[in-house]
Amino acid sequence: MAEKIKITFLGTSDSIPSAKRNHPAFLITYLGENILVDCGEATQRQFRKAGLNPGKLTRILITHWHADHILGIPGLLKTLALSGYNKTLHIYGPRGTRFLMKELLKLFTFKEAFPIEINEVSGRFFENKDFYLEAETMSHGTPCNAYSFVKKGQIKIDKHELKKHGIMEGPHLKGLKSGRPITYNEKKYLPKNLTFTEKERKISFVLDTSLNEKIARFVKNSDVFVCESSYMDELRDLAKRHYHLTAKQAAQVAKNAKVGKLFMVHISQRYEKSLEKILNEAKKIFKNSVIPEDFHVVEV
Repeated sequence: MAEKIKITFLGTSDSIPSAKRNHPAFLITYLGENILVDCGEATQRQFRKAGLNPGKLTRILITHWHADHILGIPGLLKTLALSGYNKTLHIYGPRGTRFLMKELLKLFTFKEAFPIEINEVSGRFFENKDFYLEAETMSHGTPCNAYSFVKKGQIKIDKHELKKHGIMEGPHLKGLKSGRPITYNEKKYLPKNLTFTEKERKISFVLDTSLNEKIARFVKNSDVFVCESSYMDELRDLAKRHYHLTAKQAAQVAKNAKVGKLFMVHISQRYEKSLEKILNEAKKIFKNSVIPEDFHVVEV
């Protein structure tokens, strides 16, 4: 069975938190990786409320340096230091992140108790045998990145079929993943009879941007598409002035990009008591749209 990718919505509000919604923060958990996308104010408390251990963090992806997306970083780093965190914490962001991160640490007189590696990224910036991370620049009046986590499609050995044919596991199976047949107990077995293909899985985050042609290309075929949906379409001129998206625009991108599901976040406080209206606007274009609450969990 394929290992699930878990996405925890730690904060889903816009620039002003509410009693129910905290500043933006989203956690991707896969195997030994815990990757935080943005770290709004009080994100470390959201970890605690969700029953998650921030000490397991491996990477932080910063979309941009507006306060609602980064003010949780100093407190989180302090907690990690006091908790004996001893891994290298990898922090990625758009252009200017190295300078701004150093200034942030200086402002809060943070003494580096563990290694922090800071990188300004675009394109594919991390890859291992299981997954890769990629970034694309967005339009928000300040350097800004969208991010995708892509679990690679892989050929897997079907253990049920091995058992059915009485084949023991071991190095003799190695050729199957390369598409070569194997011989076991003088009998030949074809890869198609002992393997299955685990399809690629993709999770994309577009947080704070005006509408641009790069979005649909970047998030194409995402299983999970987390997208800011700040305004209803009647305020599209306001959205454009503030470099944000409307719910209708986010839904149209989701439809054009053929994503699996659209998760609408960063919704203006003016819709706090009328979320159904903004959701319905999106659903008219892209039926598989939802507005997640804080602590909502999705597995793909």
